[in-house]
Amino acid sequence: MTAAPDRTAPAPPRWQAVDSAAGGLALDLGLYAVSAVFAGITAATSTLLPHRAWGALATFGYALATLAATGQLLARRRHAGTFLAGLPARWAVTGFAWATTALLPVAAQSIQRAAGRTDRAQEEVVVIEHAGARLADHGTPYLGHDAIAALPPAEQLLGYTPYQPGMALFGLPRAAVDAWWTDARVWFALVTAVALAVAVVTLRGTSGPDAPGRGGALLRGVQAATVLPVCALTLATGGDDLPVLALCLLALTLAAAGRPGRAGVAVGVAGALKLFAWPVALVLVCWAATRRAGVRTALGALGLPAVALLPALLIDRDALAENVLRFPLGHGLVTSPAQSPFPGHLIAAALPAGRIVAAALLVAVGVVIAVRLLRRPPRTAATTALICGYGLLAAILLMPSTRFGYLLYPLALLVLAPALALAERRPEVAA
Repeated sequence: MTAAPDRTAPAPPRWQAVDSAAGGLALDLGLYAVSAVFAGITAATSTLLPHRAWGALATFGYALATLAATGQLLARRRHAGTFLAGLPARWAVTGFAWATTALLPVAAQSIQRAAGRTDRAQEEVVVIEHAGARLADHGTPYLGHDAIAALPPAEQLLGYTPYQPGMALFGLPRAAVDAWWTDARVWFALVTAVALAVAVVTLRGTSGPDAPGRGGALLRGVQAATVLPVCALTLATGGDDLPVLALCLLALTLAAAGRPGRAGVAVGVAGALKLFAWPVALVLVCWAATRRAGVRTALGALGLPAVALLPALLIDRDALAENVLRFPLGHGLVTSPAQSPFPGHLIAAALPAGRIVAAALLVAVGVVIAVRLLRRPPRTAATTALICGYGLLAAILLMPSTRFGYLLYPLALLVLAPALALAERRPEVAA
């Protein structure tokens, strides 16, 4: 008797054809070239000064990566299989692109901010650093309703901390020392780099066969989490979503390697930082249940966020509710600035009782996904990534208050799925 295969396709043939054209270099070239245009337009037209500063540096980084990819394509045409056009060289260009379009802007903006520039960080950086200071002084990163109301109206938005308690840890360095390297973005970048490096090592070390295209698929997944403009721009100007994303990707690679307990810990750490990781945690627990490891995975995936919430709950539960529930749901003293024109926001703004309609659609999508998980839980990490990716995409599109940058989650999850599928591909064994 053989295990029933999971029929969710990890990579449509059309995508495989595009991805593998010219040994993957054609899509590399397109990615870097389009990204250079995006960065240039951002530098010239963005009304957000941190974004303009990012674009000014990133344009050159993407342009140089475009030139490198062009050279690789020419080398491949003249000498098939040459080192310059091989997978190691593609990894090198990707690393260079991330260093120049994300890490260099992070360092530059952090240094300029430490020197006195007040326009070199988005509000979330300031919010998280203030949360770190409150955590160090009072044991909770949250201000209560009355404390926020006592702030000047222009500062009330920055009084809210709409994150899970663990996110305040990134603000602790600035609470101790006022220097460029204590900027929260520096630590976001460090955790992101470490998590992605461990994910790559984990996926390369899986016991599955070295299927054709496996290395290229893994590289594409890393590109989606690093050099894609929505990720590089986010890390350089705000950055709080990148360690959450990287930890979720690490959890999925650990799942593909057959380590459900460690996968639960990784996604649990992500869930202690931000709510966006919680849907990934729930789907991973469903995956683990098909391997009789549901409890072991849930201990980390659900237990770590719960433990992180406990101190804030005991110290001031009303402040916790004000920040992580009322404010994101639109019932705070001020309105969230996350107002990207996705369907959920447009419905909420344009229709009578629009917020109720948008919320009903969001709940309907959640019910559909829940039914799917109950009737046919995912049996592979690749399918888990696809369910999480499409589910988060639907949620982002339907939430009344959302940001364009949140698309980095579904994009990276969906692009990583083929690499997970290739890592898990094993001959079927009779049970």
